[in-house]
Amino acid sequence: MLKRIDLTRDYKKHEDEYLAAIKACCEETAFSGGKYADKFDKEFADFLGVKYVQGLNNGTSALHCALAALGVGEGDEVIVPANTYIASAWGVTYTGATPVFVDCTADTWEIDPDRIEEKITDKTKAIVGVHLYGQPFDFPRVKEIADKHGLYIVEDCAQAHGAKVEGKMVGTLGDIGCFSFYPGKNLYAFGEGGAVSTNNAEYDHYMNVMKNQGCEVRYYHKMIGYNYRLEGIQGAVLSVSLKYLPEWTKRRQEIGRRYMAEIKNPKFTLQAHPDNTEPVFHLFEVQVEGDPEKFLEYMKAQDIECNRHYPVPCHLQEAYADLGYHKGDCPNAERLAEHCATLPLFPEMTDEEVQRVIDAVNAY
Repeated sequence: MLKRIDLTRDYKKHEDEYLAAIKACCEETAFSGGKYADKFDKEFADFLGVKYVQGLNNGTSALHCALAALGVGEGDEVIVPANTYIASAWGVTYTGATPVFVDCTADTWEIDPDRIEEKITDKTKAIVGVHLYGQPFDFPRVKEIADKHGLYIVEDCAQAHGAKVEGKMVGTLGDIGCFSFYPGKNLYAFGEGGAVSTNNAEYDHYMNVMKNQGCEVRYYHKMIGYNYRLEGIQGAVLSVSLKYLPEWTKRRQEIGRRYMAEIKNPKFTLQAHPDNTEPVFHLFEVQVEGDPEKFLEYMKAQDIECNRHYPVPCHLQEAYADLGYHKGDCPNAERLAEHCATLPLFPEMTDEEVQRVIDAVNAY
């Protein structure tokens, strides 16, 4: 079966490099933070073109650190898109603030700038914008709104390593960028991993102390801290992976553009990609007319694995039932959730496999 994503292909191709990096880390026992984690931080900062990167244990912790560094806390509100993975909202909740969910657009499926201002109150402190599926959100318009109301912008770049807006890398546009290196991301670790990026020295220092148990000096805890350090082995693995990210990105874009150009079946609605952005096609999400589960079964019969991201929008999750949202509050996000399906897309796919997917979708 053609998998939706097959990580074994990359591992087998670069096995010697990955194992050599892990071995070097093990020989120095640099396991929690340390030399190899720090090395990756510097490499990733250079890749993004920012002054500071702090490697973390995962992308959810990145969002928590970012919002805490900006002073978000109890009594505050933070704008979050309804159409995203739930972790985009967890960081808000972990600070004691309240996520305020905003609908996505009907075409890009990213946060809708036209719906943001109506949700802003005197409690609003920040906007979390998510570059979902590898497609950047409308940063210029969101920035206008944020500047008008004196709000911070946190970029959730978990699915968008290397994506650009008007030629500028995501993770460098807002106050702080947040990344995940969960297996399957465009840049991934062999386990959990994440990072924050910023050009602000004060934010960087705060997040460094926060992730290290609240310490500037070992055993002297100046704040309530967390154990959010990036593991050394994951830093070593990420340094290997980062070398191949431009190559992987180019291939993802080739596959994504083929899908965009060659999927013609009117039963499918594809995501829009504005001309001022460069998407990196982390996920190739489609809206399916009718029941998406039937489409998944059809594709399985063609020996092609597909799945769904995300069948329940954030505002309708049981975890946030106390916030009082109801069906109909974010209609675009709800429609996408009800009809979403994700096609196979990963850098090691062959041209023949890409054609198989296109043919199967067009024949549905």
